[in-house]
Amino acid sequence: QVRLVESGGGLVQSGGSLRLSCAVSGRTFNTMGWFRQAPTKEREFAAGMNRTDAATLYADSVKGRFTISRDNAKNTVYLQMNSLTPEDTAIYLCAGRYGLTAVREGWQYDYWGQGTQVTVSS
Repeated sequence: QVRLVESGGGLVQSGGSLRLSCAVSGRTFNTMGWFRQAPTKEREFAAGMNRTDAATLYADSVKGRFTISRDNAKNTVYLQMNSLTPEDTAIYLCAGRYGLTAVREGWQYDYWGQGTQVTVSS
């Protein structure tokens, strides 16, 4: 059974930091991604990373503030989020993709976690 389980969300003040984790079991994916969905908004891509060459891809809205990383031995991907603002408030979901390269389109990912809530207060 394939499972992706996010953790690390919570409430943080504006300017603060959080580190999200996504533990994967039952499968190894070539590409991992982080997406987020805020209330009344569509799901949007935040960051992605390839397993083979560790290349990364970021949305413009998080570039320079968020860092995606992965521990292949633990089959876990992380999202370090710094300089958080209230606009970053959302449910954050990780996703796994068999394809070799990180992409922004959610429909290209094969498995999804349930998400973890991140709330940034002003």
